[in-house]
Amino acid sequence: MPKRVLVTSALPYANGSIHLGHLLEFVQTDVYVRARKLAGEDVIFMWADDAHGTPIQVRAQKEGISPEELVARAYEEHVRDFRDFQIGYDVFHTTHAPEVRRHVEAIFRAMEARGDIETRTVEQLYCDRDAMFLPDRFVRGTCPKCGAADQYGDACEVCGSTYAPTDLRDPHCAVCGSQPRLATSEHVFVKLGNYEDFLRKALAPPNAGGVIDLQPAVRNYVQGWIEGGLRDWDISRDPPYFGFEIPGHPGKYFYVWFDAPVGYIGATEKWCREHGRDFDAYWHDTTGETEIVHVIGKDIVYFHCLFWPAMLHAGGYILPRRIQVHGWLTVDGEKMSKSRGTFILARTYLDHLPASALRYYFAAKTTGSQDDFDLNLEDFVLRVNADLVKKAANLASRSIKFVHGRLGGEVAALPEDAADLVAAARRRLSEVPDFYRAFDSARAVRCAMEIAEDFNLYLTRKEPWKVVRDDPEAARAVCSAGVYATQVVAAILAPVLPDWAEKVRRMLHWDGQLDFATAAEPLPAGHAVGPYEVLAEPISAKAVEAIVEASKESLGGTGDGGAAAEEAARAEAAAAEPLAPEIRIDDFAKVDLRVAQVTAAEAVEGAKKLLRLTLDVGPLGTRTVLSGIAKSYEPASLVGKKVVLVANLAPRTMKFGTSEGMILAAGDDPAELAVVFADERARPGDRVT
Repeated sequence: MPKRVLVTSALPYANGSIHLGHLLEFVQTDVYVRARKLAGEDVIFMWADDAHGTPIQVRAQKEGISPEELVARAYEEHVRDFRDFQIGYDVFHTTHAPEVRRHVEAIFRAMEARGDIETRTVEQLYCDRDAMFLPDRFVRGTCPKCGAADQYGDACEVCGSTYAPTDLRDPHCAVCGSQPRLATSEHVFVKLGNYEDFLRKALAPPNAGGVIDLQPAVRNYVQGWIEGGLRDWDISRDPPYFGFEIPGHPGKYFYVWFDAPVGYIGATEKWCREHGRDFDAYWHDTTGETEIVHVIGKDIVYFHCLFWPAMLHAGGYILPRRIQVHGWLTVDGEKMSKSRGTFILARTYLDHLPASALRYYFAAKTTGSQDDFDLNLEDFVLRVNADLVKKAANLASRSIKFVHGRLGGEVAALPEDAADLVAAARRRLSEVPDFYRAFDSARAVRCAMEIAEDFNLYLTRKEPWKVVRDDPEAARAVCSAGVYATQVVAAILAPVLPDWAEKVRRMLHWDGQLDFATAAEPLPAGHAVGPYEVLAEPISAKAVEAIVEASKESLGGTGDGGAAAEEAARAEAAAAEPLAPEIRIDDFAKVDLRVAQVTAAEAVEGAKKLLRLTLDVGPLGTRTVLSGIAKSYEPASLVGKKVVLVANLAPRTMKFGTSEGMILAAGDDPAELAVVFADERARPGDRVT
């Protein structure tokens, strides 16, 4: 076990408000950190606002304030949202800080000394109206690969292709809309290919000598980039730009992705200075006693798994021991949408519902996978009410209220007939730290709910409210078992719901910390408990509807008209596809549909529409399928997903190889295909009927 642990979340950008997509990551990081602290480990959670870049410079200019003022305002807003969502970080810094600048410059000079830096003249798009070179996100136009309109200058959101801003067709400036022209500028590059051997070794599986632990699907994706050859990395930007000037290159500024992750290091230095800790013990550890864990979204894997390790290696800093990648947040199965009101800001949510409800829902569905996370609004209400109110809070209310109100407030020794339940609760409690450590809070939370279910049923069967008339001590023993279960449930939920655990500690007059170790032992007979405090109240569908409506208003959505137009368009498309000729059940029985898990996915060179999928079909072995979904899906987004395979389709030899089957997908627009995914409970090889 490491002597010290440093955990980070990705840095929120100081150009916007915190939304639920951010909170998906921040909550799971917070839960992870709190759980490891409750397990007795020395863990610190540090991060910062990402405060540099052209967007901040341009927005500040529009508002007539300095970039520093804009960044400071965002910082205060972010801190307020984190506080109200109970994100328990140890330090939240900013990348616009002297500590960060020192480390950024040190890393750059180290790369320069290694011969990894070169300058060369590049052609860029330049807007004469705004008098600025246009970074990739400040150019919009038609995707050169699939023809999708209004795409950014670095990647297409429709087909997932990446390209240079100069590759866009019909480009225009995202600020003023005018057509830019090509101009030349001298830029600074890191020769990333110089780090290929190092990255190949560092990113190998730990059991093969690698340093950085990654989920298998993420590792395959990253290794694919290395195998494809590492391109030089442009780390400079032209003014107007808010950031750090590159030493020796006047008028050139570090690209935001060069200095942003260094915010982790700067925040550590600040925290160590203020708490009397040794900074070198974290980022310059030579003993192997420090563990660094990064939690990030899958959209920034490239930066954290290739650029960042190269920077750390060059600068003499240690590498992260683990990079935990999560998927994107969807709402009701779709991308967050301003028009539908599902692009929800943290503050909008808090105006209507408690943070605890969302923290619980996120934790109850987080499994450590890099798959996308769906916030199903109906399920959100049902699950929070069923688990927190009807199970866990109900158990505490029934037990503590009865002991305090009817039995003088003193607990008894646990009854013998509850021994099996108590043993099961202890076993589940002992398993929870490892679940949390694996970012599988869903299994940890499930343990708490199973305990609550078991003991609620026990109370119902024993009927202490009836027994108390003739045998108050027997009733006391029964309810004391409920009190014990309440303390165990509270300890398990403590990383997710810290206020819940604190209330239970207060109600039980608990001396010291309620954690995974102390919660295993029951209160001694005769111990006095206090009055019951409300732990959870039902949330309503009306409150969720109010959040959606408020999100439409605050973000300038199109209200019901926009959503109705979308639905009408879908209905029209569906109506245009005629029903196929009728078949008999015998015809359908000829088609053998099986669940298959995607273990690898890659673009097919020379084929714009095809992806090559490697499928695990359980007992049926491995299949390679060429699927025409390249314009609808990024290859990495499919890895780990379970799809439906037409398993007995005859192999088809194509120009680009042999396809051993076909996967099911809906739609006829190549850019809008929807793959049919199997339920997570299905196993590879299962027959679909």
